[in-house]
Amino acid sequence: MLDRLKPIATCAMLMGILGAAPVVAADDTESAVNADTVVATVGGTDITLGHMLTLRAGLPEQFQQVPADVLYPGILDQLIQQTLLADASKDDLSKRAALALENERRALIATEEMARIAETAVTDEAVQSYFDENFLNGEDVSEYKAAHILVETEEEAQKLVDELKDGGDFAALAQEHSTGPSGPSGGALGWFSEGMMVEPFQMAVEGMEAGSVSDPVQTDFGWHVIKLEETRIKDAPKLDEVRPQIEEALRQKAIEKEITRLQELGDVDRTAGDAMDPAVLNQLDLLEE
Repeated sequence: MLDRLKPIATCAMLMGILGAAPVVAADDTESAVNADTVVATVGGTDITLGHMLTLRAGLPEQFQQVPADVLYPGILDQLIQQTLLADASKDDLSKRAALALENERRALIATEEMARIAETAVTDEAVQSYFDENFLNGEDVSEYKAAHILVETEEEAQKLVDELKDGGDFAALAQEHSTGPSGPSGGALGWFSEGMMVEPFQMAVEGMEAGSVSDPVQTDFGWHVIKLEETRIKDAPKLDEVRPQIEEALRQKAIEKEITRLQELGDVDRTAGDAMDPAVLNQLDLLEE
């Protein structure tokens, strides 16, 4: 990638040393240009503004903020150089290059088709319907506010449980004994909901009553003594708060639905591929045959 961008990088470096290029005043011809406007001719091959715009759109992020008057000559130089080299080549594409072009063409077409599907999937009606079904009328989500003391052995945990039953202060014991990052704050974990804690911890919390302390609970992190402080039902969010999440879900659902439809309609036979030894992917030398 770096070699491919040398003309652009060199141009940008020179502009940094010599100062910004003078701004060229716009003229009436600018309003007439389009993607098919020819900007250079190499032999019988036209290079268009569309070629330049496509290359510019695909540049790495660090080039996106470079001024146009710096990028323009570098991009044009690069396209001219590539055209000269391509026209001078007397050999057909290598197997590797030909297959790469096929893959790239396939990927570009598929990407544009997914964008088309995704664009039509997001409407105000679809967003509202998804919101109503999944947020307003969906199942209630319980949230839990808890604290814990994390120690290495079950014996240590049980000893802490016994101290707490005798009136020990949970926060003080957490500060003294817990090996977890929440220890200095008395073991406080704040509010969390299903899926945010490891399964044994979550299951223990869901079976507790507010104000109670658990028996020792083992997870991959060690042994926990848990105190459940409060529970509540999570309030439904505002539509605007979750709109980006809903729109992305609608796009993904639409794309998955269309792919499933095409698979059911299409004549797809992957028997040979499924039967092949996956280790064949390491045989890159096959591309040189």
